[in-house]
Amino acid sequence: MDQAEQIRCMKLLMHRLDLGINVDAGGAVVNPVEAYTCAKRAADEWRLMFQSYPQVMGLSGDLPEPGSFITSTELGKPLLLTRDRDGLFQAFLNVCTHRGTVLVQEERGKKFSFNCPFHGWGFSNSGDLVSVPKENHFGPVEKPCYNLVKLTAQEKHGLLWVHPEPGQTFDLDALLGDLGDDLDSWGFGKLSFGALETYQTPMNWKLAIDTFGETYHFPVLHKDTLGQDVYGNVQCYDIFENNHRMLLCSKAIDLFRDLPEQEWDLLAATIPVYYLFPNIQLIPSGRIPGRPKGEMSGATLVRVYPNKDNPHESFSQVSFYTNTEIPQDFREGISDRLAGFSEIIRDEDYKAAATCHAGATSGALQHFTFGRNEPALHHYHNTYNRVLGLDPLQSISN
Repeated sequence: MDQAEQIRCMKLLMHRLDLGINVDAGGAVVNPVEAYTCAKRAADEWRLMFQSYPQVMGLSGDLPEPGSFITSTELGKPLLLTRDRDGLFQAFLNVCTHRGTVLVQEERGKKFSFNCPFHGWGFSNSGDLVSVPKENHFGPVEKPCYNLVKLTAQEKHGLLWVHPEPGQTFDLDALLGDLGDDLDSWGFGKLSFGALETYQTPMNWKLAIDTFGETYHFPVLHKDTLGQDVYGNVQCYDIFENNHRMLLCSKAIDLFRDLPEQEWDLLAATIPVYYLFPNIQLIPSGRIPGRPKGEMSGATLVRVYPNKDNPHESFSQVSFYTNTEIPQDFREGISDRLAGFSEIIRDEDYKAAATCHAGATSGALQHFTFGRNEPALHHYHNTYNRVLGLDPLQSISN
Protein backbone atom coordinates (compact mmCIF):
# COMPACT_ATOMS: atom_id res chain seq x y z
CA MET A 1 0.00 0.00 0.00
CA ASP A 2 1.52 3.35 -0.97
CA GLN A 3 2.27 5.95 1.68
CA ALA A 4 -0.56 8.29 0.68
CA GLU A 5 -3.11 5.51 1.13
CA GLN A 6 -1.55 4.50 4.46
CA ILE A 7 -1.86 8.08 5.71
CA ARG A 8 -5.46 8.32 4.50
CA CYS A 9 -6.43 5.14 6.34
CA MET A 10 -4.63 6.07 9.56
CA LYS A 11 -6.24 9.53 9.57
CA LEU A 12 -9.64 7.93 9.09
CA LEU A 13 -9.07 5.54 11.97
CA MET A 14 -7.92 8.34 14.28
CA HIS A 15 -10.96 10.38 13.27
CA ARG A 16 -13.30 7.51 14.09
CA LEU A 17 -11.59 6.89 17.41
CA ASP A 18 -11.88 10.55 18.36
CA LEU A 19 -15.57 10.72 17.48
CA GLY A 20 -16.47 7.26 18.75
CA ILE A 21 -17.81 6.18 15.36
CA ASN A 22 -17.17 3.28 13.03
CA VAL A 23 -17.45 2.29 9.39
CA ASP A 24 -21.14 2.31 8.48
CA ALA A 25 -22.81 -0.05 6.00
CA GLY A 26 -25.91 2.14 6.01
CA GLY A 27 -28.23 -0.26 7.79
CA ALA A 28 -28.66 -3.74 9.20
CA VAL A 29 -29.51 -6.77 7.06
CA VAL A 30 -30.67 -10.31 7.74
CA ASN A 31 -29.29 -13.57 6.36
CA PRO A 32 -31.49 -16.69 6.49
CA VAL A 33 -29.99 -19.44 8.67
CA GLU A 34 -30.56 -21.85 5.79
CA ALA A 35 -27.61 -20.12 4.10
CA TYR A 36 -25.56 -22.13 6.59
CA THR A 37 -27.63 -25.33 6.82
CA CYS A 38 -29.18 -26.05 3.40
CA ALA A 39 -27.70 -29.14 1.69
CA LYS A 40 -28.64 -27.98 -1.80
CA ARG A 41 -27.01 -24.62 -1.26
CA ALA A 42 -23.88 -26.34 0.06
CA ALA A 43 -23.71 -28.44 -3.10
CA ASP A 44 -24.07 -25.33 -5.27
CA GLU A 45 -21.33 -23.52 -3.30
CA TRP A 46 -18.98 -26.47 -3.69
CA ARG A 47 -19.57 -26.58 -7.44
CA LEU A 48 -19.53 -22.85 -8.21
CA MET A 49 -17.05 -21.49 -5.68
CA PHE A 50 -14.62 -24.34 -5.08
CA GLN A 51 -14.64 -26.37 -8.30
CA SER A 52 -15.27 -23.65 -10.88
CA TYR A 53 -13.27 -20.75 -9.43
CA PRO A 54 -9.47 -20.21 -9.10
CA GLN A 55 -8.13 -20.95 -5.67
CA VAL A 56 -5.23 -19.57 -3.61
CA MET A 57 -3.21 -22.65 -2.65
CA GLY A 58 -0.39 -20.94 -0.76
CA LEU A 59 2.32 -18.31 -1.00
CA SER A 60 5.41 -18.36 -3.19
CA GLY A 61 7.40 -19.44 -0.14
CA ASP A 62 5.63 -22.80 -0.21
CA LEU A 63 7.74 -23.54 -3.30
CA PRO A 64 11.02 -21.85 -2.34
CA GLU A 65 13.30 -23.26 -5.07
CA PRO A 66 13.32 -25.35 -8.25
CA GLY A 67 12.32 -28.91 -7.38
CA SER A 68 10.00 -27.85 -4.54
CA PHE A 69 6.55 -29.41 -4.48
CA ILE A 70 3.42 -29.48 -2.35
CA THR A 71 0.34 -31.68 -2.60
CA SER A 72 -3.25 -30.91 -1.71
CA THR A 73 -6.60 -32.68 -1.32
CA GLU A 74 -8.61 -29.74 0.06
CA LEU A 75 -10.61 -29.34 -3.15
CA GLY A 76 -11.80 -32.94 -3.19
CA LYS A 77 -9.23 -34.12 -5.70
CA PRO A 78 -5.48 -34.78 -5.47
CA LEU A 79 -3.38 -31.84 -6.67
CA LEU A 80 0.37 -31.56 -7.22
CA LEU A 81 2.00 -28.11 -7.27
CA THR A 82 5.63 -27.84 -8.37
CA ARG A 83 8.39 -25.39 -9.16
CA ASP A 84 10.12 -26.84 -12.19
CA ARG A 85 13.80 -26.68 -13.16
CA ASP A 86 13.32 -23.22 -14.67
CA GLY A 87 11.61 -21.90 -11.53
CA LEU A 88 8.14 -21.88 -13.11
CA PHE A 89 5.13 -22.63 -10.91
CA GLN A 90 3.06 -25.49 -12.32
CA ALA A 91 0.01 -27.44 -11.16
CA PHE A 92 -1.34 -30.87 -12.08
CA LEU A 93 -3.80 -33.46 -10.98
CA ASN A 94 -1.71 -35.68 -8.74
CA VAL A 95 -2.77 -38.79 -10.65
CA CYS A 96 -0.63 -41.28 -12.54
CA THR A 97 -1.95 -41.47 -16.10
CA HIS A 98 -1.38 -45.24 -16.23
CA ARG A 99 -3.98 -46.52 -13.75
CA GLY A 100 -5.03 -43.45 -11.74
CA THR A 101 -2.88 -44.02 -8.65
CA VAL A 102 -2.13 -40.95 -6.53
CA LEU A 103 1.37 -40.20 -7.71
CA VAL A 104 2.99 -38.23 -4.86
CA GLN A 105 2.15 -39.23 -1.30
CA GLU A 106 4.21 -36.65 0.64
CA GLU A 107 2.69 -33.31 1.62
CA ARG A 108 5.73 -31.28 0.56
CA GLY A 109 9.38 -31.68 -0.29
CA LYS A 110 11.92 -31.37 -3.08
CA LYS A 111 12.11 -33.68 -6.09
CA PHE A 112 12.74 -33.14 -9.77
CA SER A 113 10.96 -36.35 -10.74
CA PHE A 114 8.24 -38.58 -9.33
CA ASN A 115 7.72 -42.32 -9.65
CA CYS A 116 4.32 -43.89 -9.27
CA PRO A 117 4.22 -46.18 -6.20
CA PHE A 118 2.13 -48.76 -8.12
CA HIS A 119 4.11 -49.57 -11.27
CA GLY A 120 6.94 -47.03 -11.23
CA TRP A 121 6.01 -44.85 -14.16
CA GLY A 122 8.23 -41.76 -13.92
CA PHE A 123 7.24 -38.12 -14.42
CA SER A 124 9.28 -34.92 -14.40
CA ASN A 125 8.20 -32.04 -12.18
CA SER A 126 7.05 -30.34 -15.39
CA GLY A 127 4.46 -33.09 -15.73
CA ASP A 128 6.09 -35.03 -18.58
CA LEU A 129 6.04 -38.82 -18.62
CA VAL A 130 9.74 -39.68 -18.91
CA SER A 131 9.98 -43.41 -18.17
CA VAL A 132 7.93 -46.60 -18.34
CA PRO A 133 9.53 -49.65 -16.67
CA LYS A 134 9.80 -52.67 -18.97
CA GLU A 135 8.25 -50.77 -21.85
CA ASN A 136 9.26 -53.62 -24.14
CA HIS A 137 6.96 -55.88 -22.09
CA PHE A 138 4.16 -53.34 -21.60
CA GLY A 139 4.09 -52.22 -25.20
CA PRO A 140 5.10 -48.93 -26.84
CA VAL A 141 3.78 -45.83 -25.06
CA GLU A 142 3.32 -42.49 -26.84
CA LYS A 143 4.64 -40.61 -23.81
CA PRO A 144 3.29 -37.09 -24.52
CA CYS A 145 -0.22 -38.57 -24.49
CA TYR A 146 0.37 -39.71 -20.90
CA ASN A 147 1.73 -36.52 -19.38
CA LEU A 148 0.13 -35.44 -16.10
CA VAL A 149 -3.15 -33.56 -16.45
CA LYS A 150 -2.23 -29.90 -16.25
CA LEU A 151 -4.16 -27.17 -14.42
CA THR A 152 -3.98 -23.45 -15.11
CA ALA A 153 -1.60 -21.98 -12.54
CA GLN A 154 -0.47 -18.42 -11.94
CA GLU A 155 2.02 -17.00 -9.47
CA LYS A 156 1.43 -13.32 -8.80
CA HIS A 157 1.76 -10.89 -5.89
CA GLY A 158 3.59 -13.65 -4.00
CA LEU A 159 0.54 -15.97 -4.09
CA LEU A 160 -0.04 -19.29 -5.85
CA TRP A 161 -3.32 -19.50 -7.77
CA VAL A 162 -4.74 -22.65 -9.38
CA HIS A 163 -7.93 -23.41 -11.25
CA PRO A 164 -9.03 -26.87 -10.04
CA GLU A 165 -10.74 -27.86 -13.31
CA PRO A 166 -8.55 -28.98 -16.24
CA GLY A 167 -8.82 -26.78 -19.30
CA GLN A 168 -10.22 -23.76 -17.45
CA THR A 169 -8.42 -20.39 -17.42
CA PHE A 170 -8.86 -17.20 -15.40
CA ASP A 171 -8.07 -13.50 -15.54
CA LEU A 172 -6.49 -12.73 -12.19
CA ASP A 173 -6.24 -8.99 -12.79
CA ALA A 174 -9.96 -8.82 -13.45
CA LEU A 175 -10.76 -10.90 -10.37
CA LEU A 176 -8.67 -8.70 -8.06
CA GLY A 177 -9.31 -5.27 -9.56
CA ASP A 178 -7.23 -2.55 -7.90
CA LEU A 179 -6.39 -4.88 -5.02
CA GLY A 180 -3.57 -6.44 -7.04
CA ASP A 181 -1.22 -3.46 -6.64
CA ASP A 182 -2.05 -3.29 -2.95
CA LEU A 183 -1.15 -6.95 -2.43
CA ASP A 184 1.99 -6.58 -4.50
CA SER A 185 3.27 -3.72 -2.36
CA TRP A 186 3.74 -5.90 0.73
CA GLY A 187 6.24 -8.28 -0.83
CA PHE A 188 4.57 -11.58 0.09
CA GLY A 189 7.02 -13.26 -2.25
CA LYS A 190 9.83 -12.66 0.27
CA LEU A 191 8.20 -14.81 2.94
CA SER A 192 9.25 -18.36 3.71
CA PHE A 193 6.94 -21.15 4.83
CA GLY A 194 7.05 -21.92 8.54
CA ALA A 195 4.25 -24.29 9.53
CA LEU A 196 0.74 -25.42 8.67
CA GLU A 197 -2.06 -26.41 11.04
CA THR A 198 -5.47 -27.88 10.22
CA TYR A 199 -8.55 -27.12 12.29
CA GLN A 200 -11.59 -29.37 11.83
CA THR A 201 -14.77 -27.62 12.95
CA PRO A 202 -18.43 -28.73 13.32
CA MET A 203 -19.84 -25.73 11.48
CA ASN A 204 -20.57 -24.32 8.07
CA TRP A 205 -17.48 -22.92 6.33
CA LYS A 206 -19.01 -19.45 6.01
CA LEU A 207 -19.25 -19.14 9.79
CA ALA A 208 -15.45 -19.42 9.92
CA ILE A 209 -15.19 -16.67 7.30
CA ASP A 210 -17.67 -14.52 9.26
CA THR A 211 -15.40 -14.47 12.33
CA PHE A 212 -12.88 -12.38 10.36
CA GLY A 213 -15.47 -9.85 9.23
CA GLU A 214 -15.86 -7.49 12.19
CA THR A 215 -14.22 -6.23 15.37
CA TYR A 216 -17.52 -5.72 17.19
CA HIS A 217 -16.77 -8.90 19.17
CA PHE A 218 -13.25 -7.93 20.27
CA PRO A 219 -14.12 -6.29 23.63
CA VAL A 220 -16.12 -9.39 24.61
CA LEU A 221 -14.77 -12.56 23.00
CA HIS A 222 -11.15 -11.35 22.87
CA LYS A 223 -11.13 -9.18 25.98
CA ASP A 224 -8.11 -11.03 27.45
CA THR A 225 -6.24 -11.59 24.17
CA LEU A 226 -6.53 -9.44 21.03
CA GLY A 227 -8.74 -6.97 22.83
CA GLN A 228 -5.77 -5.94 24.94
CA ASP A 229 -3.94 -4.56 21.90
CA VAL A 230 -6.65 -3.78 19.34
CA TYR A 231 -9.49 -1.26 19.55
CA GLY A 232 -12.80 -3.04 19.09
CA ASN A 233 -15.59 -1.76 16.87
CA VAL A 234 -13.47 0.57 14.75
CA GLN A 235 -11.95 -0.23 11.37
CA CYS A 236 -11.28 0.84 7.80
CA TYR A 237 -13.03 -1.11 5.11
CA ASP A 238 -12.63 -1.11 1.31
CA ILE A 239 -14.11 -3.41 -1.34
CA PHE A 240 -12.27 -4.58 -4.46
CA GLU A 241 -14.56 -6.59 -6.76
CA ASN A 242 -15.49 -9.73 -4.74
CA ASN A 243 -12.60 -9.12 -2.33
CA HIS A 244 -11.91 -6.67 0.46
CA ARG A 245 -9.31 -5.06 2.69
CA MET A 246 -10.11 -4.46 6.34
CA LEU A 247 -7.77 -2.60 8.70
CA LEU A 248 -8.07 -3.43 12.38
CA CYS A 249 -7.04 -0.56 14.60
CA SER A 250 -4.13 -1.30 16.93
CA LYS A 251 -3.91 0.72 20.12
CA ALA A 252 -0.37 1.55 18.96
CA ILE A 253 -1.90 3.98 16.47
CA ASP A 254 -1.93 6.58 19.24
CA LEU A 255 1.89 6.62 19.18
CA PHE A 256 1.78 8.22 15.72
CA ARG A 257 -0.47 11.16 16.54
CA ASP A 258 2.45 13.51 17.31
CA LEU A 259 4.80 12.21 14.61
CA PRO A 260 5.23 13.68 11.12
CA GLU A 261 3.07 11.88 8.58
CA GLN A 262 6.11 10.69 6.64
CA GLU A 263 6.99 8.57 9.68
CA TRP A 264 3.57 6.90 9.90
CA ASP A 265 3.63 3.14 9.43
CA LEU A 266 0.43 1.24 8.77
CA LEU A 267 1.85 -2.13 9.85
CA ALA A 268 2.75 -0.71 13.25
CA ALA A 269 -0.63 0.98 13.70
CA THR A 270 -3.07 -1.55 12.24
CA ILE A 271 -3.59 -5.21 11.40
CA PRO A 272 -4.48 -5.47 7.70
CA VAL A 273 -6.80 -8.36 6.83
CA TYR A 274 -7.30 -9.18 3.15
CA TYR A 275 -10.23 -11.31 2.06
CA LEU A 276 -9.87 -13.05 -1.31
CA PHE A 277 -13.07 -14.58 -2.63
CA PRO A 278 -14.33 -17.11 -1.77
CA ASN A 279 -12.42 -18.54 1.21
CA ILE A 280 -9.12 -16.76 1.91
CA GLN A 281 -7.99 -14.51 4.76
CA LEU A 282 -4.45 -13.13 4.32
CA ILE A 283 -3.00 -11.22 7.26
CA PRO A 284 0.40 -9.43 7.09
CA SER A 285 2.23 -9.24 10.42
CA GLY A 286 3.64 -6.07 11.95
CA ARG A 287 7.17 -4.88 11.52
CA ILE A 288 10.08 -5.36 13.93
CA PRO A 289 11.54 -2.29 15.65
CA GLY A 290 14.72 -1.21 13.92
CA ARG A 291 13.74 -2.69 10.59
CA PRO A 292 12.61 -0.62 7.57
CA LYS A 293 9.19 1.01 7.70
CA GLY A 294 6.48 -1.04 6.01
CA GLU A 295 8.44 -4.29 6.09
CA MET A 296 6.41 -7.33 7.13
CA SER A 297 7.78 -9.66 9.76
CA GLY A 298 5.58 -12.45 8.43
CA ALA A 299 2.04 -13.37 7.47
CA THR A 300 -0.78 -15.76 8.24
CA LEU A 301 -2.77 -17.40 5.46
CA VAL A 302 -6.14 -18.93 6.38
CA ARG A 303 -7.86 -21.13 3.78
CA VAL A 304 -11.37 -22.22 4.79
CA TYR A 305 -13.05 -25.19 3.11
CA PRO A 306 -16.40 -26.95 3.37
CA ASN A 307 -16.40 -30.70 3.70
CA LYS A 308 -17.48 -30.92 0.06
CA ASP A 309 -21.26 -30.50 0.00
CA ASN A 310 -21.84 -31.10 3.73
CA PRO A 311 -23.13 -27.81 5.19
CA HIS A 312 -22.40 -28.88 8.78
CA GLU A 313 -18.64 -29.48 8.63
CA SER A 314 -15.63 -27.46 7.55
CA PHE A 315 -11.90 -27.21 8.07
CA SER A 316 -9.29 -24.48 7.94
CA GLN A 317 -5.71 -24.72 6.73
CA VAL A 318 -3.73 -22.10 8.66
CA SER A 319 -0.21 -21.44 7.34
CA PHE A 320 2.49 -19.24 8.90
CA TYR A 321 5.25 -17.48 6.98
CA THR A 322 8.22 -15.39 8.08
CA ASN A 323 10.34 -12.80 6.32
CA THR A 324 13.60 -14.37 5.11
CA GLU A 325 15.36 -10.99 5.19
CA ILE A 326 15.19 -10.49 8.96
CA PRO A 327 17.60 -12.07 11.48
CA GLN A 328 16.98 -15.69 12.45
CA ASP A 329 16.49 -14.96 16.16
CA PHE A 330 13.68 -12.52 15.30
CA ARG A 331 12.13 -15.04 12.93
CA GLU A 332 11.84 -17.64 15.69
CA GLY A 333 9.99 -15.18 17.91
CA ILE A 334 7.68 -14.23 15.05
CA SER A 335 6.78 -17.88 14.51
CA ASP A 336 5.75 -18.15 18.15
CA ARG A 337 3.57 -15.03 17.91
CA LEU A 338 1.91 -16.24 14.72
CA ALA A 339 1.18 -19.60 16.36
CA GLY A 340 -0.35 -17.75 19.31
CA PHE A 341 -2.56 -15.75 16.96
CA SER A 342 -3.69 -18.97 15.30
CA GLU A 343 -4.62 -20.42 18.68
CA ILE A 344 -6.91 -17.43 19.28
CA ILE A 345 -8.65 -18.20 15.98
CA ARG A 346 -9.05 -21.83 16.99
CA ASP A 347 -9.90 -21.47 20.68
CA GLU A 348 -11.97 -18.30 20.64
CA ASP A 349 -13.34 -17.41 17.18
CA TYR A 350 -14.01 -20.90 15.91
CA LYS A 351 -15.44 -22.15 19.20
CA ALA A 352 -17.90 -19.27 19.24
CA ALA A 353 -18.74 -19.81 15.56
CA ALA A 354 -19.43 -23.51 16.17
CA THR A 355 -22.04 -22.54 18.73
CA CYS A 356 -23.57 -20.24 16.08
CA HIS A 357 -23.97 -23.30 13.88
CA ALA A 358 -25.65 -25.17 16.72
CA GLY A 359 -27.97 -22.19 17.07
CA ALA A 360 -28.68 -22.18 13.34
CA THR A 361 -29.79 -25.82 13.42
CA SER A 362 -31.80 -25.48 16.65
CA GLY A 363 -34.86 -23.83 15.15
CA ALA A 364 -34.55 -20.90 17.55
CA LEU A 365 -34.33 -18.29 14.79
CA GLN A 366 -34.84 -17.91 11.07
CA HIS A 367 -32.21 -15.25 10.36
CA PHE A 368 -28.85 -14.02 11.52
CA THR A 369 -28.60 -10.23 11.71
CA PHE A 370 -25.61 -8.25 10.45
CA GLY A 371 -25.33 -4.75 11.90
CA ARG A 372 -24.47 -1.54 10.10
CA ASN A 373 -21.03 -1.76 11.77
CA GLU A 374 -20.37 -5.15 10.10
CA PRO A 375 -20.01 -4.27 6.38
CA ALA A 376 -17.73 -7.22 5.62
CA LEU A 377 -20.53 -9.62 6.54
CA HIS A 378 -22.84 -7.78 4.15
CA HIS A 379 -20.19 -8.03 1.44
CA TYR A 380 -19.32 -11.71 2.01
CA HIS A 381 -22.87 -12.90 1.71
CA ASN A 382 -23.98 -10.60 -1.07
CA THR A 383 -21.08 -11.85 -3.19
CA TYR A 384 -21.99 -15.46 -2.38
CA ASN A 385 -25.61 -14.79 -3.26
CA ARG A 386 -24.65 -13.12 -6.53
CA VAL A 387 -22.56 -16.11 -7.61
CA LEU A 388 -25.40 -18.46 -6.66
CA GLY A 389 -27.99 -16.36 -8.49
CA LEU A 390 -29.79 -15.41 -5.27
CA ASP A 391 -31.23 -12.09 -4.14
CA PRO A 392 -29.13 -9.69 -2.04
CA LEU A 393 -29.48 -9.70 1.74
CA GLN A 394 -32.69 -8.13 2.96
CA SER A 395 -32.38 -4.75 4.68
CA ILE A 396 -34.22 -4.22 7.96
CA SER A 397 -33.17 -0.68 8.85
CA ASN A 398 -31.62 2.51 7.49
